[in-house]
Amino acid sequence: MRVTLAEDSTLLREGLARLLVEEGHVVVASVGSADELLEAVDRERPDVVVTDVRMPPNHSDDGLRAALEIRHRWPDTAVLVLSQYVEKRYASRLLADRPEGVGYLLKDRVAQVDDFLDALDRVYAGATALDPEVVRQVVSGSDRTDPLNRLSARERDVLHHMAQGHMNAAIAERLHVSLSAVEKHVNAIFDKLDLSDVTGYSRRVLAILRYLSA
Repeated sequence: MRVTLAEDSTLLREGLARLLVEEGHVVVASVGSADELLEAVDRERPDVVVTDVRMPPNHSDDGLRAALEIRHRWPDTAVLVLSQYVEKRYASRLLADRPEGVGYLLKDRVAQVDDFLDALDRVYAGATALDPEVVRQVVSGSDRTDPLNRLSARERDVLHHMAQGHMNAAIAERLHVSLSAVEKHVNAIFDKLDLSDVTGYSRRVLAILRYLSA
């Protein structure tokens, strides 16, 4: 896995780089600002970007805005945000259109190194890796009145597997049902969670966020 790191704390950045190298990954660039991050991704085209939220030049949400630009300009590049802060506005946008290959972890809640490495592997594989606190804060700004108890037991099973990052074909295999049956269950989940008419956001990720926040 080819990784670009963006973190303005030199100590943390070097520690992450050493950890990734020890795990057999290649750190193609290690930078301390959002501008350098965009330049590095344009130059190196990494598989995954690991970035903080608050970094130079403005020390606000520069890293997260750079992540959004990366997903727009280089859609095959996975992004793992590792920060002390939840920036709800841009986090929602990052997850809205195409949540596959996106992660958002809080530094002080990553209890084990393996948690970070597992999240990195998941976003690299095209899944979503979200800290539950990120989910809670993002969802708190949207309508959460739709009760999950509308779902049948099978629909809950399907939603559970969706939350694990599995696509419909993989869910069908795990539940030993047809692909068309899974597709029907997914559509029923959207209907029961009042997501069928949602535009501008991924219905799949919104359903997952509501499930994880419950």
